[in-house]
Amino acid sequence: MSRLIVGPFNRVEGDLEVQLELDAGRVREARVVSPMYRGFENLLLGRDPLDALVIVPRICGICSVSQSMAAATALAYAAGITPTPNGRHALNLMLACENAADHLSHFYLFFLPDFTRPVYAHRPWHAEALRRFAAQAGERGRAALAARQRWFTLMGTLGGKWPHTHSIQPGGSSRAIEPAERLRLLSRVRELRAFLEQTLLGDTLEAFQALPDEAALQAWAAPRLHADLPFFLQIGADLGLPTMGPGPGRWLSHGSFVQPDGSRVVPQGVFREGALGPLNVAAITEDATHAWLNEGDSAPRPPAQGLTQPAADKPGAYSWNKAPRLAGEVAECGAIARQLAAGQPLVRDAVARWGSTVHTRVLARVLELTRLVVWMEGWLQALQPREPWCAPCPLPEQAEGVGLVEAARGALGHWLRVERGRIAQYQIIAPTSWNFSPRDAAGQPGPLEAALVDAPVRPGETTPVAVQHIVRSFDPCMVCTVH
Repeated sequence: MSRLIVGPFNRVEGDLEVQLELDAGRVREARVVSPMYRGFENLLLGRDPLDALVIVPRICGICSVSQSMAAATALAYAAGITPTPNGRHALNLMLACENAADHLSHFYLFFLPDFTRPVYAHRPWHAEALRRFAAQAGERGRAALAARQRWFTLMGTLGGKWPHTHSIQPGGSSRAIEPAERLRLLSRVRELRAFLEQTLLGDTLEAFQALPDEAALQAWAAPRLHADLPFFLQIGADLGLPTMGPGPGRWLSHGSFVQPDGSRVVPQGVFREGALGPLNVAAITEDATHAWLNEGDSAPRPPAQGLTQPAADKPGAYSWNKAPRLAGEVAECGAIARQLAAGQPLVRDAVARWGSTVHTRVLARVLELTRLVVWMEGWLQALQPREPWCAPCPLPEQAEGVGLVEAARGALGHWLRVERGRIAQYQIIAPTSWNFSPRDAAGQPGPLEAALVDAPVRPGETTPVAVQHIVRSFDPCMVCTVH
């Protein structure tokens, strides 16, 4: 048995380190370390509740809209208000814009460059992968970066700026959209649609979304290797990605994109054993047994009673991340959880066949990217320019609120308590907190820690490429994890 420490990982938001125990060319045990403390929850204590809308977007420069949405939702809950219909659509558009950009960035800029590594130089597809995806030089990577830059001009119209827009409010959006602006926004969405259809898929979004199962996906991909998703599927089949990095078999979705009638485009729930069940939010706890944080006199704690008290010398701890659990069980979150909850047939079939793996996580993310574009086209059509965009938000002196949203990486929750008009308690559970959690008091490893077990490590590898694929399939955002 030997030990290998991998990190800091590149192409990750924030710091990440993985400690691996190796035996016979395989990972036998893994521990995921978040080596940075930030303390945003403590920064919020004693402040005016609306200050959260200014502070929490600064947690992250990638998913700042998601953090704003969670805070605004918690404040709306505390105030007992509902956003206006226009406000709902504007908030959904901003969240979808950010999520789509994250998925695009992950596929082209974070995930695919690993297939250009010299370790794969003997593979028949390597030269083509270099031409398309080499970092900073690949043809398709550069095209995706340009598409992402144009895509984000949407946020200038919708929210004033990105990141850290201040237009997201508990009652909707403070930025009204004029009729001419709606047309310009629609043209930008159609521009991304064209990029996805011509470069990513080699087909229409609707044709891809209509694929019913894995067999149809493989038949669809075979004649389209000039496009990047089919080419990736070819690479993945050669490297065994469909069976690499299995998850815990439980998926958690907070639900996303609330409509004016209160329904969600992406349902809330827990998917397990082939079926979607209800999400019991009261069963969510945080276990700090192996975190450099004090646990108080009772553990694990529900987030509404959570503590953020650093304990850097705590025995047995190895991460600044707590271990979120659902009724004591490990759960995975992300695009795969959302598409399972939404009943998307291709993702459900892929998961039934392979489980949650590198292949299915990436497939779910790409499929969700294409669905976001279609949803945004509908929300833009639904805007009513002359109707209100934001409802007033009078906050009581005493209140509690919960804001559950879906960032691109998965389930994001903010828990808020107001006393005497000031923030008395604020706790956050980020998506990477779920997926990159350390062990809990029962010794259960987090989703990534379990997924890395049995990953191959080639002789002499100091940054095992299979480990890189598995870690990046979860799309980590470590700064959100340690807030």
